[in-house]
Amino acid sequence: MKLNEEERALLAGEGGRARQWAIRHQIEVGKFFDAEDMVPVDQAHVMADPESLGEAGVRWLSDIAAMPESERRVRIPTITDPRGVDFAAYKRLHQTDDMASLEERAIRAFEAMGVLMTNTCINYQTILPPVRGEHVAFGDTGVVIYSNAVFGARSNFEGGPSAIAAGLTGRTPRYGYHLDRNRLGTKLFELRHQPKDFSEWGALGAVVGKRSGSYWSVPVITGIESAPSSDDLKHFGAALASFGSVAMFHMPGITPDAPTLADAFDGPPPPASTITSEDIASVYEGYAARGDKVDVVVFSAPQLSLIELEKVANLLDGRQVHAGTTLIAATSPEIKFAADRMGLTRRIEGAGGIVLSGVCFYQSYAREMAEANGWSRLMSNSAKLVNIIGGYGYKPTLATMERCVDSAVAGKVL
Repeated sequence: MKLNEEERALLAGEGGRARQWAIRHQIEVGKFFDAEDMVPVDQAHVMADPESLGEAGVRWLSDIAAMPESERRVRIPTITDPRGVDFAAYKRLHQTDDMASLEERAIRAFEAMGVLMTNTCINYQTILPPVRGEHVAFGDTGVVIYSNAVFGARSNFEGGPSAIAAGLTGRTPRYGYHLDRNRLGTKLFELRHQPKDFSEWGALGAVVGKRSGSYWSVPVITGIESAPSSDDLKHFGAALASFGSVAMFHMPGITPDAPTLADAFDGPPPPASTITSEDIASVYEGYAARGDKVDVVVFSAPQLSLIELEKVANLLDGRQVHAGTTLIAATSPEIKFAADRMGLTRRIEGAGGIVLSGVCFYQSYAREMAEANGWSRLMSNSAKLVNIIGGYGYKPTLATMERCVDSAVAGKVL
């Protein structure tokens, strides 16, 4: 790789041990992906929940945090993905004190490095949205695909160590979606059914993701009759990334890098793959379980916006969650503060629900929670979550937000 003078100095150890490790790590990543050089980045977003880190990962972070301040502190705004424990609610979920202790140690290490503990996967809705053309180093797949597609920013899926390295050096290897040639469309989809709610946008993401099936695929979706909302695109992108490992998409006339269909491709578009209402319905049928007892209803992955939390509160007004069912809504700390102030948290929890701050369900020791609480059947309006959570021992069901709440009140899948 071509290194500039500053990068060569970091490699020689002139910025301290942490930055020397970071640039070495980035050089190895860059070599693997045939990057010619580094690109400066303005922000980093780190996925490093303690369940993934484990004891060894937290010790590694703590070793960096123990270095001199001039060596350990990040150079650019660096923020965090959801944590694994909400300290105000973890005992209600039968998480353990050991889990909370590991979380506290990780937080102390991050803070010593100058990392901002935003604890969110919706930073594009709450913290500092990137702008078109801005190079960033983001970790969460839903964050990356939204930033690339909806904002026209530039990021790859950055693993936890890679995002930390970017925070320490202020750069990342220039490959993948930092390059114009990799941002062009590769597949064309024609939509013949208009999604009506968040779960249908997620189901559409599942269909497109399965048919795309590669990190290097850039699907182009046509046939959308009106502009989706931010939350619609959030659910679509999160599911698309989850089912297909896709990091970018185009919706001509909606997303910024493709004002027209011709702008989306390098040359004539390929033949279109059509998506019908039957294709969307098949996603729901793959997770159907009508009549089953529902143990836990989860609104998470991605975290909820303020608008989504209001919808949950409205659906629960005057009702009570069934005694044999747990209802969980997870959001960012900023949205949780707003929900507290506006009375949304009180309304949801008054109906028997739990509002969690700064966590995401599948990153919160989901398997251990299932065992401790006796949960098996999980219901959600998040296609991303139902795709992931089966690997943690759950039996997932995908449904609209309305059906999820109705089922939580009934205690069974409706």
